Formats: sequence, C-alpha cells, structure tokens
Amino acid sequence: MADQLIDYVADMGYTHVELLPVMEHPYDASWGYQVTGYYSVNSRYGTPHDFMYFVDRCHQRGIGVILDWVPAHFCKDSHGLRNFDGTTLYESPDPLQAENWQWGTLNFDFAKPEVVSFLISNALYWLDVFHIDGLRVDAVAFMLYLDYGRQEGQWVPNQYGGKENLAAIAFMKKLNEVIFQHFPAALMIAEESTAWPAVTKPTYLGGLGYNYKWNMGWMNDLLRYMQMDPVHRKWHHHLLTFSFMYAFSENYILPLSHDEVVHGKRSLLNKMPGDYWQKFANLRLLYGYMIAHPGKKLLFMGGEFGQFIEWNEDQSLDWHLLDYEMHQKLKDYVKALNHFYRAERNLWELDHEERGFQWIDPHDYSQSIVTFMRKGQDPEDFLIIVCNFAPVVREGYRIGVPCLGEYFEVFNSDLRIYGGSGQVNSLAVAQDTPWHNQPFSVEMKVPPLAVVYLKAINKKWDKNRNERD
Repeated sequence: MADQLIDYVADMGYTHVELLPVMEHPYDASWGYQVTGYYSVNSRYGTPHDFMYFVDRCHQRGIGVILDWVPAHFCKDSHGLRNFDGTTLYESPDPLQAENWQWGTLNFDFAKPEVVSFLISNALYWLDVFHIDGLRVDAVAFMLYLDYGRQEGQWVPNQYGGKENLAAIAFMKKLNEVIFQHFPAALMIAEESTAWPAVTKPTYLGGLGYNYKWNMGWMNDLLRYMQMDPVHRKWHHHLLTFSFMYAFSENYILPLSHDEVVHGKRSLLNKMPGDYWQKFANLRLLYGYMIAHPGKKLLFMGGEFGQFIEWNEDQSLDWHLLDYEMHQKLKDYVKALNHFYRAERNLWELDHEERGFQWIDPHDYSQSIVTFMRKGQDPEDFLIIVCNFAPVVREGYRIGVPCLGEYFEVFNSDLRIYGGSGQVNSLAVAQDTPWHNQPFSVEMKVPPLAVVYLKAINKKWDKNRNERD
C-alpha cells in the first residue's frame, strides 16, 4: 500500500488517511474493532517496520495518518485480555458491568487505575513509536452511558443513581490531557453519536477534551434526505437545514464512513434515487454540499469513484469500474472538488466559527434549493453556494448578494466533464435590487441535481452597510 495507495491519495487531493484498526484481531469480519493485541500491528499486512514505512511514506507526501482505536471493549478470545492472569484483570468482576451484549465482547473496567494506564500508554505508543498523527476513538457514546445499547436490568446505575459512566468520563479526560501534553498537534477524534455536551471543549472548561467529533446527526439526516425521490424532498427540507442549528456547538467532522456502506445499507451511489444519470448527479451534489458545509470531511474508500456494491472486507474495491465513463468522471469530480476545497480558504478557515457561515436563503423548500455563504478571515471575501436538490433546471433564479460586482462560476457539479448536463453560468452582474435580506442580487441558472459555487470580482460595497449592520 505504501508504494501504491499513497500516490493515489495525494493525487486525489486528500490531506489524511484514516485506517480501520491495525491492532491484532482474530476475526476478519470485525474489521479490527475486536482487538486481542493492543500493542501488536496486524501481521496480515506485514511487520511493524512495514507499517512504519507506510506512515513515513504518507508523511513524505504530506498525508497525515489517523488510526481507529478501540478503548471501549475487547473480544473474549482466550489468547486476548479476558481473564488475563486468571482473574478479571481488564474487565469488571461484576458480569453485569463486564458483559457487552451488543457486540459479544467484554468492557474495560475504567475504575481500575492499571486499566486506565494500559489504555493511555497504548494511545501514546501509537503516536510515539509509529508517528501516528491522531486517533479516532471508537464507541465514545457507549463509554459515556452505562445503559447505552442495554436493556432494562442489564446495567447498574452510578453512585448517584444516574446513567453516566463516571469512571469512563474521567478516563477520557485524562487520556486527552496526557495526549496533548506529549503531542500538542495530535488529532483526538470522538465517534460520539448523542447530544453529550462539550465533547470537543478542553477539560479545564468542563469538556471531554477531544478536538474533533463525528457529526452523526448530519450524516443520518443527509443520507435520509438524499435517498428520497426528489419529488418528496420539499416536505423534508428541514433535514438539510437542521444541522446548521448546532454546526458550531462542537468541532465537527462530517463522516461518510464504512458503517454507511455495509449490512444492507447499500453503497453511497446505490442509495441515490433515480435512473443511472440521476444517481451520479445526486452523488456529485451530495459531495459538493458536504464540502461546502461547515466541518471537516471524511469519505470512505470507493465512494470517490462510485462503488456500486457494498464494501466487503473479503475482496478488493471494484477498481474495474474506472473503465466505465461515469465512474471515471465521478473520480475526476472528487479530485477536482478536493483540490478546490484545499485552495479555497473560505471553505475551512473558519470552519468552527459562526462568522464563517451565513445563510442567504434556507427557506426555498418548494424548489428544494438552499443558498448560503462561506467566509474566511478576510471579511470582504466570500463564496456563495447554491444547491439544487431537484432534477429541474431553474432559469433566472434570483439570489441575494452582499455587494455589487461581477459574479462568476468557480465550480459546477453539472459540467459535462463530470458527467453532468452542461448547464453553466456566464458572468452575472449584480443588480441594485435587494433580495434575501441582502442589499443586492443576481440572476443565475441553477442546474438540476447540482451544486454551484460563485465568486465575486470587482466588488463594490454599499457605503451604508457598516451603519446598517
């Protein structure tokens, strides 16, 4: 992989790779999430030095490496941690607390200092010895709540009668404090699927101390929306707009992960409704909207070229699909989108601050269109994003803009080179017609099932805008 994958990742414009757990595990179908050897690199793929070589090659190409890490539970195989010294060393002696019925595993006992030491030392080991850039901590929600995934009678309340796992909370806070003490630039990412507050706030402010959290709410809402026939989408417009209500409450990553393309959920491309052309158009739209939405981005392998079947750990991705025109064009689209994203500071510079985002119109549910701005540190620089979730071209569509000037199309998912219908915009001159609570407006063509990004040149600002603001 070091000699093949990394060049591909760099060429595609990605900044990081995230690996499913590389720790030793006995069962292939667990994908590494049921670990036996926490300090052992999976021998299926080579030696520890081979893995070091892989990480080093990533860094030479400017690619960061994130590892999925599983501190919540471990598998029951006798050659693992279960009854390690003949006693319940890593798990609780109480079967009700030790047993993980959801996954058929055992839970770590975070009340034991030696278990906390083992796990934090393990996290440091991967960062120190292998130069990993960050850890995505698996199943954080499961650790936070004593009753998570359990039926009545399968859990024991904490000392105050609540469902919070106080020992696990203390463990995670200490984990992040120690990691950032030794590796201040590390990425500590929580896979946390509930509304637990302050996951990405520092521990001294009462937070858990992570610096990123997966936005599972955004993912679930968006995929539910995108799977609908476009004729029904206008009645579920809130699934597009609700995520902006909480987008800045945490430092979010927008994940389209392995969990969404397995177990009968279908691949991303195959989730999309419509005929063959519409499936690709919908997926290009989804990716374009995702790139423009506040938060960092994660896309599972195969999504970039439109894998049609679900991911299967027993076989390679369907690289042969690149012999087909639409799959190759989708790959070209994702590559162009990634490189555009990296070059456009407005899309990431203020990702976690409200001043980096502004609605133009979130209310056009009848036409399934949303329009908003992304901004960077320069208050007079902005990018306008127009997303059309209906398979209809909108001619003469008027949107409000903050200043006079000429607005040109810098990115369009409907270009023919990406497999689109070729509905493009020529230069549009802003008019002195207030619209969408903006002092000026432009008319444009909105292509079907597509996203368009607009930039302004020769900008002229309203002299009274500061007084009005």
